[in-house]
Amino acid sequence: MAAVAQCVRAAVRPRYPLLSFSLRTSPRLLCVATQQKNTGQNLEEDQSQSQNEQKVEPSSAEKILTEEKAKLEEQLKEVTDKYKRALADAENVRQRSQKLVEEAKLYGIQSFCKDLLEVADILEKATESVPKEEIKDENPHLKSLYEGLVMTELQIQKVFKKHGLLRLDPVGAKFDPYEHEALFHAPMEGKEPGTIALVSKIGYKLHGRTLRPALVGVVKDA
Repeated sequence: MAAVAQCVRAAVRPRYPLLSFSLRTSPRLLCVATQQKNTGQNLEEDQSQSQNEQKVEPSSAEKILTEEKAKLEEQLKEVTDKYKRALADAENVRQRSQKLVEEAKLYGIQSFCKDLLEVADILEKATESVPKEEIKDENPHLKSLYEGLVMTELQIQKVFKKHGLLRLDPVGAKFDPYEHEALFHAPMEGKEPGTIALVSKIGYKLHGRTLRPALVGVVKDA
């Protein structure tokens, strides 16, 4: 008890010297007051520490939210890129499909045209084989036959042209390996080297695509 009273007097004496005498009679009360004061200080310190922790906690939460935002933005970017690539691939497929359909419409008759080219070649040879001097009124049957062959040949060429099939008769033109097939090369006086001097077989193109190259003879340097 004496020690407690001494402790209390030491705590109170600097501020309340006049109460030192009265405190001698109630040391236990003063001790309790001192403990309450210390408890109040501890509570204030705990509250201050709690406030500091609360200030730190929002910073950690904000950091977590920032990281989550960055992850979501990255995921959104990846999904957007995948979506754009998917759209581009779909557009490429659509364009290729449309091109295939258009080519099928244009070149679907390619095999049929190749077969008809043989017919056209036969008609051309037939008209060329008829002697021109024999085509006269004295030979009405030969004349009628020849005129019928010529009309048939003209009609078939009109049908070819209607469907985009054009003749290649390149005499005097520059040799083109995409349109012509060289049977021989020979020097010819008065002809420019690299040009076509003779066409052995007429070629054809279907809508700008070579269906059958013309068989030709090409001039070369002497």
